[in-house]
Parts: sequence; C-alpha cells; structure tokens
Amino acid sequence: MFFVIRSAILIFAGGFMFSGCRTTDTANDPAYVEALRARTAKIKSEAPGDYFIGRRHYVYRMRFWGYLREPGQEWKDSYLVVMNERFKSVPDRLPEISEKEEEKFGNDPSQLEEVKRFGFDHNYEYKIKGKFSGSKVYDPNSNMFLPEFILTEYQLINADPGWLISPSEIYNSKVLPEFRGR
Repeated sequence: MFFVIRSAILIFAGGFMFSGCRTTDTANDPAYVEALRARTAKIKSEAPGDYFIGRRHYVYRMRFWGYLREPGQEWKDSYLVVMNERFKSVPDRLPEISEKEEEKFGNDPSQLEEVKRFGFDHNYEYKIKGKFSGSKVYDPNSNMFLPEFILTEYQLINADPGWLISPSEIYNSKVLPEFRGR
C-alpha cells in the first residue's frame, strides 16, 4: 500500500514539475508565423526607389533617431541611425520634456501626445529621403557609435504600423533596443 501511494505521489509531483517546464515555441505558433509571412509579403511589395523606410524608435534620453532600411529589405537588415538635421529637422524636433512635465505625465511617449514633445512619434513609420554620410556618430547616453544619416525629406506613412522585428516584442522607453541594427 505504501508503495502504491508513494508511486502515485511521485507521478503526480513529476507531472506537475514537468508541466511548468513547457516552453512556448513562437516559431511553431500559426499566428506568429502568419504575422511574419504577411509582414514579409508587404515589405517585398514596396516600390523600389531612391528612399528609405524609417521607423522611429524613441528611448528616453538617447540621441539615436531610429531604424532605416531600403525598400524591400527586411527590418532585420536595417540600421539604427543618428539623424543629421543640417538640411531638414526630424519630424519630432520639439523641446524635450521638462522635469515638471515628466512628474505630471511620466516619460512614456504615448502619454505625451497631448504635449507633443520629443519622442511623441515612437514607432511611426516614414518614407525618408537623404543619404548616409559615411561617418559614425557617438551617442554618449547609449555608448554606441551609429551611422549618420543626412535627412533631406520625410513623409509619414503610418502612425501605427505595429511591431518592428518580432510580433512578440515588448517596448520599454527606458531600455535600449535588443536589436541594435546591423
């Protein structure tokens, strides 16, 4: 009898322990796979041309602008860039939030839309014209050297384009992006 009870307890405990070890494999999740497929098809259908697709990526107190890629190119092949505004200011060239405003509104850019400050356009997608200067620029707050892009023109494509690299990504305005560009 003791052996039967002991065996039942071991089987139950073993099943309980292993049920917690199950991992979520997004590569086999049909919704995840379909989202990637749809995004790839959309990107591949972009008209070729002398422009870039830009995705603003705001991180609190950082000086990089966001990601740039060529039309038809996947985001995983994009560059995290610093914009040179010699000829054209970036879309959100507004004063940064003051400490009093931060106390009132927080520093989440989605909460700042009513005050329209630097970074309000996080995750907006733009058609960008200009060229890479060939130089790297140091962003002291992120401690990164990033390609410099000389902006000459931009046009908003989409203010809510969804995820950038992965459907499962989570944004935090105080944390450097996991993907730092190529």
